[in-house]
Amino acid sequence: MATARDLMHAGCTCIRSDDTAANAARLMAELDVGALPICGVGDEKLKGMVTDRDLVIAVMASGEDAETYTVDRLPQGHLILADANEDVDITIAKMKEHQVNRLPVIDEGRLVGIISLADVSQGMPESVTGSLVESIRS
Repeated sequence: MATARDLMHAGCTCIRSDDTAANAARLMAELDVGALPICGVGDEKLKGMVTDRDLVIAVMASGEDAETYTVDRLPQGHLILADANEDVDITIAKMKEHQVNRLPVIDEGRLVGIISLADVSQGMPESVTGSLVESIRS
């Protein structure tokens, strides 16, 4: 049985909840990623996710100043997580159900990785990837 840990890429870099949208964008560019986990200032606990799309819509298109707009002000829905030891089929089902391209992976309450659509495409059969893409895009 493959688990979420088997599919994820480890070593996530968090953006602090009090950091700015501009710094989040710079970090995304530096790391060549489209999303970052948002972690708390004092407790390092996962608070949410910020995506490049969030930055464009909530900050840029709204005329906010990215140098002063903090990522904790971004709208956050219910955070969907994968447990590192759960069956990968459950993880992919969560991605389908919630139509998300990326899913943070936790182990004993700590962020240990992220599963992206690219991870699924590299680690799962083409039919699984196709089904996931279809459910996210619809």
